[in-house]
Amino acid sequence: MKYTSIEYTPKVKVEDKQTLALVYTPGVAFASKEIAKDSALSYKYTNRENTVGVFANDYKKALERAIFLKSTLNIDAYPFEIKDTSFEKVKFVLQNLEPSFAAFDITLLDENFEDKKFGVGIPVLKRTVTNLKEFFLTVSKGAILDNLELLKGSFEEKSLSLREVNGGVIETTLSEKNPQKPVAIISDGSAVLGLGNIGAEAGMPVMEGKAVLFKSLGDVDAMPLCVKTQKSEEVIELVLLLENSFSGVNLEDISAPRCFEIEENLIEKSSIPIFHDDQHGTAIVVLSAILNALKLANKELSKVKIVFSGAGAAATAVSKLLIKAGAKDVTMCDIDGIVYKGRPNNSDALEKLAQITNIRNLKGTLDDAICEADIFIGLSAPNILTNERIKKMAKNPIIFALANPTPEVMPNVAKEAGAFVVSTGRSDFPNQVNNSLVFPGLFNAILKLNIPQITDEIKVKAAYAIANLVKDNELSQERIIVDALDKRAGKAIFEALKN
Repeated sequence: MKYTSIEYTPKVKVEDKQTLALVYTPGVAFASKEIAKDSALSYKYTNRENTVGVFANDYKKALERAIFLKSTLNIDAYPFEIKDTSFEKVKFVLQNLEPSFAAFDITLLDENFEDKKFGVGIPVLKRTVTNLKEFFLTVSKGAILDNLELLKGSFEEKSLSLREVNGGVIETTLSEKNPQKPVAIISDGSAVLGLGNIGAEAGMPVMEGKAVLFKSLGDVDAMPLCVKTQKSEEVIELVLLLENSFSGVNLEDISAPRCFEIEENLIEKSSIPIFHDDQHGTAIVVLSAILNALKLANKELSKVKIVFSGAGAAATAVSKLLIKAGAKDVTMCDIDGIVYKGRPNNSDALEKLAQITNIRNLKGTLDDAICEADIFIGLSAPNILTNERIKKMAKNPIIFALANPTPEVMPNVAKEAGAFVVSTGRSDFPNQVNNSLVFPGLFNAILKLNIPQITDEIKVKAAYAIANLVKDNELSQERIIVDALDKRAGKAIFEALKN
């Protein structure tokens, strides 16, 4: 049998919300928190123990070597083409990719690195050896637990056991398909879920979970990578050095405002699609749900008053996409109150945001902004939307309380205060806003259609495609968006972008 490619395959099938919760959020947070306490636990709760990075100055050669290592030793080898193979650049790459791997193989690089030290804490294979298995010390997980009913204990215990028994949730498999470079899921661990800056190793469970969703929901092969550096210019340099290894890049869990700089530079300098999911995946799915909520409330996007709690990366992207789609009256609030032009404590990013929002030049607090608002969108902190604030809103107020795991207001509380529609990011409440409806299908579409860049027009088209999956006769206060695992979303996005 002649293998020609590598696929990045889930160790667990995600077919229901219970499995989604274990493999991705909120279950993945338990592994991340454990690794944040002790980075060595990344070998226990991810596939790192069996993962090797293979480097060459030609992707085809790296792929062939990776296939060889998988077929002979069952090592999950990730192939990389590195543009600059000088010692300093190779050292830079290896040091920054170390948190994602158990070892590196650089035997295909032409330069003689045998006497060089790369300053990493994992083995680096610099020349051919007789016993590869002894060098890599592989511990392949031969038995995979796919019956989740066998997991015992609390939800936290099940989440940790799943990863420990399986060795993470993603692996490589050999294929006879035409080679397709993977999408790289790249994070620096600086803004992981709601856990904050917990570092690269602790971010790996999340990136593995993301790779599972890429494959399960979009049939897109995705390589999870957490990088050590948290310097924007170095993240940019690293991606550019390795871009010939990828079909696209999904940036993930990078803190604001650095995420803006990284994405903007890579879009400008890279030849492959770049997408920061925390920003744009969130924006697309929120716009989808807003469109249907407005239809249900018999209101128009161009005429409603929208107020945000939170002005970070996700809130910024959501506000911009809403404006692109036709919203006119959008007001942003952060911890210091309403964002307005010339506000003394504005960052550069906030000042730019102020130029396109707050058309009435309001000043004050969230209490001032929320008066007569039609829509509240929270991407901020738990329990800040009180009954009193909801009662200040316009008739039939629409509430998007998207802080995770605890929203800005619980749905039952919001309903009691008069909310017309309530949406959260949680799977245990109706109207879940979840990026899984977006990124797998979006990348599937742009790769199949050879779309080089994900524009605002593409994002709006994707949002309408997802919104239209809920037919008028299905639309209700408890159903303004389809289920997070609805595979029709990807097909709808593809059809929308094809036309």
